[in-house]
Amino acid sequence: MEEVIVLEEGNVKVTSARFVVDGQTYAMNGVTSVRQFQKNPPIAIPIIIGLVGFGTLFAKAVVGLVIIGIAVAIWKSMKATYSVILATASGASQALTSKDKVYIERVVAALNDAIVKRG
Repeated sequence: MEEVIVLEEGNVKVTSARFVVDGQTYAMNGVTSVRQFQKNPPIAIPIIIGLVGFGTLFAKAVVGLVIIGIAVAIWKSMKATYSVILATASGASQALTSKDKVYIERVVAALNDAIVKRG
């Protein structure tokens, strides 16, 4: 059976026979399933900063507003991390991680397509 390239983008290559990412090669015949995982960032830090800002608001309004603004900016800048999880007979492994959800969705779709193509 001829190896068919399903996706080749940056440091990722998905074919009907293998998945190569960052120099690590996974044989597609050993992959039983693929899924996307989302890890949301911890929001404790901006909440704590916001609470400090809220507490300071009563003593010094301008300082409190600045601190609350910093907390909001930190919270807005935090992004979830998305991963490609490969399941094999020996267990699951996190093969690729990115903050770009669409990129991870493309890789997962390509891997699922490769599983179908390998038969």
